[in-house]
Amino acid sequence: MRLIACLSALVVTACATAPGPSGPPDFSPISTTASVNARLYADCIAQAARTGRYGHAHDEVHVVVFTCDGEPARAFFEALGPWAAAQNSEVVVGDRLIRSTTRIERDLFAADWCERRGEVHACNISLRTGEFAQP
Repeated sequence: MRLIACLSALVVTACATAPGPSGPPDFSPISTTASVNARLYADCIAQAARTGRYGHAHDEVHVVVFTCDGEPARAFFEALGPWAAAQNSEVVVGDRLIRSTTRIERDLFAADWCERRGEVHACNISLRTGEFAQP
């Protein structure tokens, strides 16, 4: 019992002394670097924008989902192969081979993922937007 009381005191002390924001927000631009994988996102989103294949979805968060197919989707799907194998984020569902950028715990909501059905490829890229994008 004494151990529980000591641990509780440590947790309360740690929470009370955790550093908070130390001033106003920093609005400096974020530095970026070139990325081959970022190009895969850009190509998919560009095709989705050209063809009007995007829409809003929400549960706890709001997202715009961009859907591409053809060459941009095939390239993204193929590039995901080694990554999905290492992350354990490749699954077979019926006739679909699905690869995602993160391991799926519950469902595909807000995940970035691609699938192959036979020789047909498609990808869904989710962009977190907040409520601004809702209909």
